[in-house]
Amino acid sequence: MQGASDRQARRYRAFISYSHRDAVAATRLHRRLEGYRVPGRLVGQPGPRGPVPARLAPIFRDLEDLPAADSLSAAVQAALAESDTLVVLCSPNAAASPWVAREIELFRALHPDRPVLAALLEGLPAAAFPAPLTAGGVEPLAADLSGRGSARRLGELKLIAGIAGVALDSLVQRDGQRQTRRVMVVTAAIFIFGLIMLAMSLVAFNARNEADRRRAEAQAQRAEAEGLVDFMLTDLRERLKPAGRLDLLDAANRRALAYFGGQDLRNLSPTALERRATALHNLAEDEANRRHLGHAAAAANEALRTTGALYAAAPRDPDRLFNHAQSVYWRAAMVEGRGDLGGAEAGYVEYDRLARRLLALAPAATRSLEEAGFGAGNRCNIGVLRRRADGLIAQCRRALDFLAAAAARKPGDIAAQLRVVNRLAWSADAEVIVGHPAAARRFRQQQEALLNELAKRFPDDVRVVDHQLGCQTNLAWLEYRAGERSAARARIRRAIVGITRLADNDPDNKVTAGRVQMMRDVERKML
Repeated sequence: MQGASDRQARRYRAFISYSHRDAVAATRLHRRLEGYRVPGRLVGQPGPRGPVPARLAPIFRDLEDLPAADSLSAAVQAALAESDTLVVLCSPNAAASPWVAREIELFRALHPDRPVLAALLEGLPAAAFPAPLTAGGVEPLAADLSGRGSARRLGELKLIAGIAGVALDSLVQRDGQRQTRRVMVVTAAIFIFGLIMLAMSLVAFNARNEADRRRAEAQAQRAEAEGLVDFMLTDLRERLKPAGRLDLLDAANRRALAYFGGQDLRNLSPTALERRATALHNLAEDEANRRHLGHAAAAANEALRTTGALYAAAPRDPDRLFNHAQSVYWRAAMVEGRGDLGGAEAGYVEYDRLARRLLALAPAATRSLEEAGFGAGNRCNIGVLRRRADGLIAQCRRALDFLAAAAARKPGDIAAQLRVVNRLAWSADAEVIVGHPAAARRFRQQQEALLNELAKRFPDDVRVVDHQLGCQTNLAWLEYRAGERSAARARIRRAIVGITRLADNDPDNKVTAGRVQMMRDVERKML
């Protein structure tokens, strides 16, 4: 067992080694590990590296790409020396990264008796494992994070057990109990939904067989049933999303589609047909999240046929136009999901045309301004991704102007304000592509000012903090690359002061504390 002085000398439970092309997966895993609470009955028990801790924090994760040098930075070397465990995120990107290889070699040289845990993100082990990980011809047993749902969760629990020094079975049992409680709550909601749907089906069946003298009453009952379907497609769906169970979301949505499937579509009202299209939009979203792009595209195309026919019958109806635009958007999004940026752009051009027509039909509606902003914004984003300068600045500016006008009508809606923050960021990226770094800095400065205002009005909203970190980091790098290194370092230091203040106000928030450390690492790289 390690001595007390040795334990106090180390600051990190684990060091996450990864290719910065896998930064999204690394960020997600870092938050999951630092947010995990070890079961109380295990805390304090003897483990291979001392008493079992209540939390795994702090865990080190490097924020930025390593500088162009032939050795690891002093900060990274120090963190490796002060870490109990090394977690390697394995992928083809990691296997090709010389920095991941050097981190593995240095950790093993410093701590030959401490564990190195492998986490498989994608690919086969032969293509994903960095060479030093398999030195000596021994392939490590990796936690599999390449799947979804329960498979990914089991992989995370394997890593947690290795870091905490406890048996995996004890964690799986505790996690299963918690999931069971969560599923019971959501299942109860689905059960209630099923009862409501059964009642609606009975109402619809009886309504179809009512005599002519009761036709008006039957129509009223059907309208009420379809109103309940609308609730299931909107409010209930939003309440189920936090459970993170795509299967339950899909079950609720398919039940709504089954309701419409039991009707003669020729007898459905335009409003009911639009609700059916909304259910198809939801299905497209759920299938896309599963990466079932073929099924998602089929749902989007079916919705497009319905909304296209409704729009053709009433081309000056703003609601018909809005719903058809959503179908056009989802079809384009499915094309983009398959990696076809050219095909997606064609779809986004059509969506932008419909959004501008909606604005012409209902210029006073906030929804119209937002749709016009989304339409131009999609074209701006595609232009940035394709690095095509022609017309790029005009599209990005148009998106920003529309969404800023919409947000001005919703001063208390943080989501509307964050859309403006997002458009300022894309506009800055566009200016970098066309070779206007000074203009990019001006957009980032506007973004900074708006985020500072939002931070005062919504001090507890983590989304604001995340945007602030990104804004300050991009501003600092723009200054740094312009040769203004002192200004860049000063900006990073100011950001650290603000983020530290947030951490002091919420000392139990380990994620915020981790961000403070990451910003300090950025500062060190600018020295």
